[in-house]
Amino acid sequence: MIKVDNGTNWALILGASSGFGAATARKLAEAGLNVFGVHLDRRAAMPKVEALIEELRSKGVKVRYFNTNAADDKKRAKVIEEIKEITGKEGGKIKVMMHSLAFGTLKPYIGESPEEDVTRQNIEMTLDIMGNSLVYWVRDVYRAGLFHEDARVFAMTSAGSHRVYPAYGPVSAAKAVLEAHVRQLAFELGSKGIRVNAIQAGVTDTPALRKIPGHEKMLEWAKSVNPSGRLTTTEDVANVIALLSRPEAYWINGAVIRVDGGEDLV
Repeated sequence: MIKVDNGTNWALILGASSGFGAATARKLAEAGLNVFGVHLDRRAAMPKVEALIEELRSKGVKVRYFNTNAADDKKRAKVIEEIKEITGKEGGKIKVMMHSLAFGTLKPYIGESPEEDVTRQNIEMTLDIMGNSLVYWVRDVYRAGLFHEDARVFAMTSAGSHRVYPAYGPVSAAKAVLEAHVRQLAFELGSKGIRVNAIQAGVTDTPALRKIPGHEKMLEWAKSVNPSGRLTTTEDVANVIALLSRPEAYWINGAVIRVDGGEDLV
């Protein structure tokens, strides 16, 4: 088992209730990190979230989930203030932070009619949530003095940052923005002991991917061309994040790390 911590420090996961975020929460809890999770789910989905929280606690770590809009400035400030209070009482710092927010608009730039076109509001919302929010969260956590002296930040990107797919344009732009933010944050925070990297997962069957029009064809294509002969799983990504969170990986900074079995080679 990959050990990252002895139960003193914390992981902060944005988008923590399903997909990559939930899998990473499980893996980091097994690796000894307490878990702060930020998610946005309706009441109908809460039983699954509560079951995940209990599963994490069964691994012997502390868990606190916040059901709130991670892209809202005031709500972000409230979450960080509460995290500060909890760590002030119970000790520890944020050793690992993961940005896995997957909420955006999937529309063509120029549709068959003007009504089908993506709007300015659609684009700006997608860029803000899936790209720019990384900067605001990292900066506020840093200003609050919550980062560990050897902290790791991971942002989830995809091959969509440099490839095209029908109706994927706004999300593709957001992923490219996210990678630019990763580079700049790595440059500015490297001297502070904070390493910032992007994780480029291969095509993975997650709730977020299933919202993409024509996702069935995307899954079939990825499985057929992947040199490893299968799709990427959320556990594949969680394993790599846990590995890169170890002290020995401190010299990896500002990179886009492919976790796809070689899929992006094709």
